[in-house]
Amino acid sequence: MMGKSINSYKKSTLASAINIAIIGASIFALSACSETTANKDVPTSADTSSAVTQVQIAPGAPGAAPTWAFSGKTGIGTSYEPYIDGQYQGTAENPVSKVWFSLAQGILTETMYGMIHNAQLKEMQFIITGEGFVDTEKDDTISTIEYLHHDEQGRPLSLAYKVINKAKNGQYQIEKHFFTDPNRDSMMMKVIFTAFADGITPHLYANPHVDNSGANDIASIEEQALVAYTNAKDSSVMTIKSDVAFTKASAGFVGQSDGLVDLADNGVLDNNYQSTSKASETVGNVALTAQYKTLNKATGENTLEMNVAIGFGADKAQSLASVEATLSAGYDKVLSAYLGDDKHLGWKDYLTGLPALNAMSSNTTDDGKLLYTSALVLKAQEDKTHAGALIASLSNPWGDSVSAKVGSTGYKAVWPRDFYQCAMAFLAMGDLETPKVAFEYLKKVQVSQQTPEYVGTPGWFLQKTHVDGQIEWVGVQLDQTAMPIMLGWKLWQAGVLTDAEITQWYQDMLKPAADFLVTGGKVKLDWNDTEITPPSTQQERWEEQAGFSPSTTAAVIAGLVAASDIAQLVNDEKAAEYLTLAKELEASLETTMVTNNGELAKEGKPYYVRISPNGNPNNADKLLDNNGKPGLDQRQILDGGFLELVRYGVKDATDGIIQNSVMLIDDTTLEHNLRVKYEFTAKDGSKIPGYRRYGNDGYGEDITTGFSYAEQGNTADQRGRVWPFFTGERGHYELALAKSTGSLTPEVHQQLINTYVQGMETFANEGLMLPEQAWDGVGNPTRYNYAMGQGTNSATPLAWTHAEYVKLVRSMTDKAVWDFYPVVADKLAE
Repeated sequence: MMGKSINSYKKSTLASAINIAIIGASIFALSACSETTANKDVPTSADTSSAVTQVQIAPGAPGAAPTWAFSGKTGIGTSYEPYIDGQYQGTAENPVSKVWFSLAQGILTETMYGMIHNAQLKEMQFIITGEGFVDTEKDDTISTIEYLHHDEQGRPLSLAYKVINKAKNGQYQIEKHFFTDPNRDSMMMKVIFTAFADGITPHLYANPHVDNSGANDIASIEEQALVAYTNAKDSSVMTIKSDVAFTKASAGFVGQSDGLVDLADNGVLDNNYQSTSKASETVGNVALTAQYKTLNKATGENTLEMNVAIGFGADKAQSLASVEATLSAGYDKVLSAYLGDDKHLGWKDYLTGLPALNAMSSNTTDDGKLLYTSALVLKAQEDKTHAGALIASLSNPWGDSVSAKVGSTGYKAVWPRDFYQCAMAFLAMGDLETPKVAFEYLKKVQVSQQTPEYVGTPGWFLQKTHVDGQIEWVGVQLDQTAMPIMLGWKLWQAGVLTDAEITQWYQDMLKPAADFLVTGGKVKLDWNDTEITPPSTQQERWEEQAGFSPSTTAAVIAGLVAASDIAQLVNDEKAAEYLTLAKELEASLETTMVTNNGELAKEGKPYYVRISPNGNPNNADKLLDNNGKPGLDQRQILDGGFLELVRYGVKDATDGIIQNSVMLIDDTTLEHNLRVKYEFTAKDGSKIPGYRRYGNDGYGEDITTGFSYAEQGNTADQRGRVWPFFTGERGHYELALAKSTGSLTPEVHQQLINTYVQGMETFANEGLMLPEQAWDGVGNPTRYNYAMGQGTNSATPLAWTHAEYVKLVRSMTDKAVWDFYPVVADKLAE
């Protein structure tokens, strides 16, 4: 949006056209591009230089096309809130703050209020002017980040951050602290701005995207506050205010009349527009700019220290009240409450309540730093209106090239598969509350006869929903229907659910799911009008192909066996039916998903295909085109999803076909489009493995142009990169193999930790966020010039990746696979 640094002042025809002259004490002569109004609906800032206060309306609507922010977050944050009776219930003593934020490229990015997907701000940063230059903080500084709270081992204790941005030209430094106010719908940014030269002027620049869209906003300067809202009757309102007065401010349209355009021509904020709309008539992509005092090293007045609060509300009064209360409470009190003190439960209290963390930390290679971060990150990605609603990521993948004209949840939504991974990670850490509340939430996203506009067989779980259950995507994925059953069984075995509770949930939610896994049936919802015949799934775990999938079938088998075990508890005759089908599915794996004539076979050895569209893996059936890639012969595509068969207990790690398939996954001589495995360098200099989802994956950057995924439409040159959680999946397999072969000596155990636990730690960024994808070194390194193993502009932090890391560390601690279902192995062996 803002482009590169403006190293020297540039002539701006727009700024030249808007020449505002002040005549007398109360008459403003405006250019043809501006309007004058005294409409009482648009409050004005105080102007002591004029007898009559008037409002200048910014020209240039609707502004540049809005996008989201860079998705490679180095930090996310929100307050910790305890449950009350399994829900988030605010009280006078313990109000619930519903604000989330993210950090990327050294600045504040997407900030949410209300429900976790409801973004209000794209980004906020400083524009810095000095002798001969106009800098943007994002582009013209070198950024570092650290946690404000940590223990003696350096493990983070809260999601509060210190970011230090040092100017590339050496003339200033900006230190910022970020955290939310747990007592209010607001957040705080402490700023310590230091100038190392004369004539350095900081300008705070904010680009609102109120209520999850950047195309419908109104911005105004109201007294000493920057305010943004939409023209909708139920619009949220965002207010930004600091405890140091700005010297002047302006509202404008991005790329047309905003502060960056104004400053670009001569480094001076000339056009102090008070609003972007007259009587809420005009909306667009807007920005707010506040100028602070000029700093001078020579006089010793070279430091600006202030607290900035961003508050939200259902109207201006609520939003302003939140901001002022946060500023009045002050930095120390708000930060203390965020961490947790004698009056507030905070993040350190949550960590204290996770009994498994300390022992688990000894099975990491970073003293538990990423483990503690993962605990915080996973808990932060839960909605606070709908308790238990665990989202996939607090980001929009490749956000800075994705349109924000229409609201989109991005990854800030519920997928039952990602959800399962997170719930199991909470259980692994010793959090018994969150997975129980999450499990109970799942009923909200299960298809029933009451699902609006649904016709067909009930029991399956929706592909993707908003946290309030609003339907977004409607594909049928059988693993997402099996995993709630698996989770219920795990919670029952752990004693989190009593016999009476699991019996009730079996009748209300799990039995309908198991029945759907048995019979499938007619499905008609939105665009989806089909017949599901298990185990053939409409979509596998990558949501792109239909057919017989090893990873999906692994979950279906485990889900059926778990359902059978629960059915025995309640004396349901369905127990035998579920178990019989599970055994039949296990017996059919080789005929429906294993090829023995594929061109990738070594010496004719059979191996698992990614997916077989028709359950005939030895023929030349092609997979569907997807992500710009033309579909290839099913036998050419490798995918590590077959490892789920071992993880859940369907197959032993020593199974010959499993081991053949592992050998092919590890083949680094394959050409890049079909190759899955790549090697990276860990912090100790050793080589660690990383894996792509599958060969011919197009869900990533263009190898020729370097464009983001689908930035210029889908192309055949798009390439999916390495996903760090596959390093964890492989680590689980290698642990199972060592156990099965009796070779898990202390030396082998440590080597597994050094390779796979350290491997996942290698992919964490400076803020200890784990990405969806990491750069594999193939093709154009993009505008960001990625280094090998660096997280890309895909979803970061990805909850699934953090969950896999937590589970891997727990598995290494227990010397047993955390996601293993002993009942599956036992029952299938009968």
